[in-house]
Amino acid sequence: MFSQLRNIESAFKLVRGFCVVFMCCCLLLSGWVCWKSFEAVRLAEGKVYVLAGGAAIEALASSRGDNLAVEARDHVRRFHEAFFSLDPDNEVISRHIASALNLADVTAKRAYDNLREQGFYAGLIAGNISVRISVDSIALDTLAVPLSFTCFARETLVRSSSTVQRRLVTSGYLRQVSRSDQNPHGFLIERWQVLENRDLPAGR
Repeated sequence: MFSQLRNIESAFKLVRGFCVVFMCCCLLLSGWVCWKSFEAVRLAEGKVYVLAGGAAIEALASSRGDNLAVEARDHVRRFHEAFFSLDPDNEVISRHIASALNLADVTAKRAYDNLREQGFYAGLIAGNISVRISVDSIALDTLAVPLSFTCFARETLVRSSSTVQRRLVTSGYLRQVSRSDQNPHGFLIERWQVLENRDLPAGR
């Protein structure tokens, strides 16, 4: 009888010991899972995602110097596309020019005023002419302060009766300014001038 009780007591101690060990393992596992979860949340909060074409892309932190040339070239490209890509619609022209003038100084405004006084924009509307620009290359001197650039592009003037292509070469300087919604790269084009803007022979 006593032997059976001792066996039951031993079995109970064994089961109790197993349960204690099992509970300790569960607590350790739960603690590890909680710690890893908090660590994952902390890492996720330190990341920034941007939407590009409907897809979320992780934005990596870097100094401005790492992407200076890329941002400068894109700024110059955006300016020329806004300034020279036009349709025979006064509202479209005004919107594009306003966008371009946010990226440049008064030299771009003077160029716009000169073209307007010469009747260039009125001629586009009257002749139903669309203008498109394709930037071929941008030579950038990143060693100079401020940065200097030369932009080589091709304009296409589309009329109802014909299409004319022009070679466009411009130059200017880039000064770093604060970023904004209208100027996301934080550059300002200064001393901008058109060096060449001539018709190309047909078929070129």
